[in-house]
Amino acid sequence: MIEFKKVSKTFKRNRVLDELELSIAPGERIALVGSNGAGKTTMIRCLLGEYTYDGSVSVHGLAPRPNRQQVLGKIGFVPQLPPPLKMPVGQLLDFSSAVCNSEKQRMEEIAQRLGLDVGRMKNQPFVKLSGGQKQKLLISIALGRDSNILIMDEPAANLDPEARQIFFGLLAERLDNTTMLISSHRLDEVSALVNRVIELDRGKVVLDDRVADDVSLTGMLACHLTLRRPEESIAKALLGWNFQDTGDGLQWQGSVAGPDRLRFIGMISRYVGILTHISLAENSENQA
Repeated sequence: MIEFKKVSKTFKRNRVLDELELSIAPGERIALVGSNGAGKTTMIRCLLGEYTYDGSVSVHGLAPRPNRQQVLGKIGFVPQLPPPLKMPVGQLLDFSSAVCNSEKQRMEEIAQRLGLDVGRMKNQPFVKLSGGQKQKLLISIALGRDSNILIMDEPAANLDPEARQIFFGLLAERLDNTTMLISSHRLDEVSALVNRVIELDRGKVVLDDRVADDVSLTGMLACHLTLRRPEESIAKALLGWNFQDTGDGLQWQGSVAGPDRLRFIGMISRYVGILTHISLAENSENQA
């Protein structure tokens, strides 16, 4: 269980997290979405014990900051930006496998599946690798660990299309026994993996949508939206989903098919700055 209770974090008078409240149960696979500056990376850094903060964070009952080694031992982490490590690739793999008591061979096998020949580059400094090579190696280390929690911040950002497909296939192999938190701007990529979508805006949860793994192919969701102001771009997008304007461009309603829920949320998340309310509710009367 991961718990955030009234977590706030401020940088130079800019409050990035604002009394954030969130519970993540074992086995949940979460897509963490939101615009730049919404607080996604800061939330992850607090979870990893890298920042001080007001409020409390716990991972299986342990606070990450004072118990960082124990907490990180339970987590596989893929950062958004690779760290500037100067150690050679082979040494990094040795260190990573030893510190988390995992098999180096498993990390090398995952790297091989991603198209990375770590044997040929074992003497190369990590910092000298290309962006894609760094990302593949960090993913291999995270997925090769003996951990049942994966935290990933834009993990596929530097991957080529083939490696992206392989990466998401690797995640799919762990759906039954791993808790995942995936921060991504591409909700369409992770929609088949996740069973919950959390959207942050200004450091608060503004959308928390649980998606059943066995979502009905015929079920429909009634959706109501309220906007701060009328805007042509979102109106055009909503009309494309057969939504109706019920109030001078500020109130919209329509239906979304269950399997399209994540695709719709991915579309609407681009307009989070002008949304003041969104609701999605199962509606058995609106079945196709």
